[in-house]
Amino acid sequence: MSRRSIALTLPTLAIRIGLFSLRHETKVTHLYLSQLQRRHQHGRTAMVAPAGPVVSLTTYGERLKSVHLVIESIAAGMVLPSRLILWVDTADALANPPDELKRQVDRGLEIRLSKNFGPHTKYFPYLLATDSFSIPLVTADDDLLYSRWWLEGLIQSQQEHPGDLICYRAHKIGLIDGDVAPYRTWQRCKSDRPSFLHFPTGVSGCIYPTALQSALKSAGTEFTQSCPKADDVWIHVNALRAGIKIKQVRNHPLRFPFVPGTQESGLYHSNVIQDRNDEQIRTTYRHADIKLLQSAMEDTHQSQ
Repeated sequence: MSRRSIALTLPTLAIRIGLFSLRHETKVTHLYLSQLQRRHQHGRTAMVAPAGPVVSLTTYGERLKSVHLVIESIAAGMVLPSRLILWVDTADALANPPDELKRQVDRGLEIRLSKNFGPHTKYFPYLLATDSFSIPLVTADDDLLYSRWWLEGLIQSQQEHPGDLICYRAHKIGLIDGDVAPYRTWQRCKSDRPSFLHFPTGVSGCIYPTALQSALKSAGTEFTQSCPKADDVWIHVNALRAGIKIKQVRNHPLRFPFVPGTQESGLYHSNVIQDRNDEQIRTTYRHADIKLLQSAMEDTHQSQ
């Protein structure tokens, strides 16, 4: 294996939760980051290729200056998307993107303007702009450095389970006293079997089957009232209502390295630390949804 190949697979060493110390993960991340920066500076190869899924992400504010590194990590993958779309929410960002993004546009990146739907902007503008859905949609976050096998792993799992929502990182929903338990008490998913009880966390990437794309488009913008800052909640409840199970790629959750300097602000601080997820879960999940979760839990217990 060449030195370049070894460097580009370095995040593989850092993504198993708890495997390395934060100090070691930071060292590995910076090694990979330097490789991506060199690849970006000298790269001329296309970022897209026929037959792949659509990959969609959004960015805002200061992250506009670093999102090219995230995009470069996707473009360094062993499998490329058929379209790679970055959604921005200001006319200036569209008309005057950083030079790094301009170079990537020449290689196939699409930068498109959208109304700001918060975290839902990573997928909802694509649904609005698409009349019919025939290929899978993959969402990515703007603050992670993805491994070379990231997209390939999602695609392979989706081909084996074409009707499921596939993700690299999920929680197992807890129920208590006939209701959804507090988000902080949910356990990490330790199974690669599909289940309605698995709650996808989009940070590490998800691949949406076409049926879920249609369901989300039909559901419209109710999320702006019920869970405006919790796209994972909206994705899961609509999958549940559509009869679509969630499958984690492996039997343990994976998190990819963060882009340094991007974590000063983010939804984790409000949704998890300040328990905003619980507020949004209460306003999103209906009685019928909880009944479906209870039924799934009973089925799980009976099968064990």
